[in-house]
Amino acid sequence: MKEKKGEVFSVAYDNMPVPGCTVSKTVRTGRNDIIYFSLAKNTDISAEIYRYYKFILVSPGDAFLTPIGIPVGIRTDEGAVYTEFSVRKDDNMNEAVKAGEIFNLAELVPYADGRIVNMDVAHNDNMKFVVMSFDEGTGLSEHAAPGDALVFALDGEAVIGYEGKNFRIKAGENF
Repeated sequence: MKEKKGEVFSVAYDNMPVPGCTVSKTVRTGRNDIIYFSLAKNTDISAEIYRYYKFILVSPGDAFLTPIGIPVGIRTDEGAVYTEFSVRKDDNMNEAVKAGEIFNLAELVPYADGRIVNMDVAHNDNMKFVVMSFDEGTGLSEHAAPGDALVFALDGEAVIGYEGKNFRIKAGENF
């Protein structure tokens, strides 16, 4: 993955719109591409028909899953920065996410007293897109994942331990 590792950053801040332009930055290629887009005020991306889902995440957590075979375009009057994930038709998709509907990722999982709640939104053998909620005072034990992770803080704040260092992350930031 072509992204900052081991530091807190902001997709929105690092990919500020260029006046009058749309800009894209590919951070992961392969079966499940990840691309950042920034659209300046009053710009658009023409409608396209996709053979697979595009999961579009706009900070601070509003999301849209494009339908397959139906033209989808994006336009902004104010300017926008978003992250797009390619999700193939044969990837496993959670039924809680419906193509063609806007939803909020943070609202997919509730907070639960003294618990961590997580939902696999989409996954295959090489990729896992997970939404998690952590009650105050809860956390994951130190572990190794089989690949890179891209963290989007949707609400609150937390500490991420990475390679022996602690990093504070809050809503709207990424790691």
